Amino acid sequence: MKYLHTMVRIADIDASLDFYCNKLGLVELHRHDSEQGRFTLFFLAAPGDEDAQVELTHNWDPEEYGEGRNFGHLAYRVDDIYALCQHLQDSGVTINRPPRDGHMAFVRSPDNISIELLQKGEALPAQEPWASMPNTGHW
Repeated sequence: MKYLHTMVRIADIDASLDFYCNKLGLVELHRHDSEQGRFTLFFLAAPGDEDAQVELTHNWDPEEYGEGRNFGHLAYRVDDIYALCQHLQDSGVTINRPPRDGHMAFVRSPDNISIELLQKGEALPAQEPWASMPNTGHW
């Protein structure tokens, strides 16, 4: 398992990039626009520490974030998403967003912190029971 990033939702792109980059000193590694999802992702890191990233997520449709709501999730790259999800499920952990696509899953910590699991490399071929498993709760 490898730590990837922590996601924080932002309301104002310019103000946020000014804070994180110009004031705090992080550098923008890359960004991604999703027309379908209506959001933009900005990946930042401290110079020389590009493996520990913060993902700033800007949702295009305005949304009020209560305290704590703008924190999104912790993300980890895993060697076998199906095996880990099975282990977690066997250990009593609810798989909130199953890895139907062989690439991404979400679970929650006992304190309701969302944890994103991402398959290392290419997505694994679709596999039951995950391929037809519905979401549970929210993630």
